Amino acid sequence: MRDNIVFRLVSRSVINLFLAIILGLISTALLFMVAYFLSGTFKSMYFIRGVGSAFLDIFGGADTGAMVIIGVASLFYYIVLQWGMLKYIGNINQNVKQIAEGKLSMNHQLPVRERSPFGSTAVYVNQLLIRLQTALDEERRAEQAKNELITNVSHDLRTPLTSVVGYLGLIDQDRYRDEVELRHYVSIAYDKSQRLNDLINDLFEYTRMRHDNISLKLEELNLTELLKQLLVQYRLAFQEAGMEGYLHGADAPAIVKADTTKLLRVFENLITNGIAYGKDGGRIDVYLVVLEREVRVDVVNYGEPISASDLPHVFERFYRGDKSRTQWSGGSGLGLAISKSIVEKHGGVIEAFSDSRQTSFRVSLPKAPSPVKGPRPGTEVSR
Repeated sequence: MRDNIVFRLVSRSVINLFLAIILGLISTALLFMVAYFLSGTFKSMYFIRGVGSAFLDIFGGADTGAMVIIGVASLFYYIVLQWGMLKYIGNINQNVKQIAEGKLSMNHQLPVRERSPFGSTAVYVNQLLIRLQTALDEERRAEQAKNELITNVSHDLRTPLTSVVGYLGLIDQDRYRDEVELRHYVSIAYDKSQRLNDLINDLFEYTRMRHDNISLKLEELNLTELLKQLLVQYRLAFQEAGMEGYLHGADAPAIVKADTTKLLRVFENLITNGIAYGKDGGRIDVYLVVLEREVRVDVVNYGEPISASDLPHVFERFYRGDKSRTQWSGGSGLGLAISKSIVEKHGGVIEAFSDSRQTSFRVSLPKAPSPVKGPRPGTEVSR
């Protein structure tokens, strides 16, 4: 009933009418009392009685005349009382008109009078303006992000493509000394084409994840076994980088409901990222913690830290920070952005922490309500 503007408007009008009648009665009584007092006290004012009597005779007597005076006074007070309320709605209308015409910004807020029947209308208009401004800001950010994405994709695709075209041009023009140099050119062109393929695949995956064009095949998954197998799978990569990988807290099963292939992609990205940027530390530690309602995985490396200015942006696609993306590291610049989208689609959260000692990526996922046995050790995990 509080937000029913019709009820509030009618109620306020009835109250104003009642007050106007009371004020009209009081004013009429005071008028008669003052006129009687003045005409009886001062002889020079005696003409007031004659004017009053003549006025009342026009309306057929004292009773009818008094009623007319009361009615006129009540109407006057009613208009005065209603005027403030109507002026307020006129002010709201004028403000909305100026906002629609662009004379006032979308950040402009209408004055709110809680006692007025139109106070709730002003509140709702203000809320609407805030939502419209938020939508406009989001649209501008989306447009800017789209433009940046196009620019960065064009740059990243052009660089390896230029190499591919250049070396294939040399081969096409027979501009090589011997077969060894020919094979060297072919190898470079092949490596660059592989990078192009990775970039296109990652871009396609990122676009699908961002626009909800992908469905998850959820099943109960034991993260303990998944992480064990993943570290075994990356043993050769660790050796080539002069590193070692360790899993901590893997004594108990950690059951989550997830798409195995998609979630595997997340931890592959985090481990690959750790190998690329944590070589100086010589190891990667994976900590698994099972809490009451969630399972938490921390992938920690001990290389060069992420700067404080870059840390809030590491999950943005193509962010050009020392830790999130470099052309010579072979990354597409989309791995962490894709990981963030995948984790969020699972109802989880991914975070990054970094200081002078270590850099940690934390993945928190909802714990499955009824744990079951995970994949047996030694079985392959679908990638």
